[in-house]
Amino acid sequence: MKKTSKRGHSTLSELNITPLLDLVFVLLVIFIITTPQMVNSVDISLPSGEKPPPAASDPPKINRIEVNEAGQVFLNDEPVPDDKLREKLTALKAADNDPKVVVKGADAADYQNMIKVLDALEQLDIQKVGLATQ
Repeated sequence: MKKTSKRGHSTLSELNITPLLDLVFVLLVIFIITTPQMVNSVDISLPSGEKPPPAASDPPKINRIEVNEAGQVFLNDEPVPDDKLREKLTALKAADNDPKVVVKGADAADYQNMIKVLDALEQLDIQKVGLATQ
């Protein structure tokens, strides 16, 4: 038995799916926009809830490396030639297994000189490096 309308004797077998397709496309656009934000994440090491170990009586030794406007490098206020920088840093690491270093560059210092110092620190696997700012 066929279903027919009262006015024009045509069948009602067709269903209008245009609103359903609009809804599907809107959901697809929402998923396309939000998915990259969920994939790109940053690993953060959160602090634990435990008490920190008691502080040592001696503060840790922090070594300072300064690069002036002329490109000269100073390690703990002593000038270091470019060819001796790696040797001084190797001796620094031999004296302290995990040295702490703060690198400070003058405002007018060339970036290449700063990169040279940071590259030497990275190659010697000195992990605790800070950059001093004003």
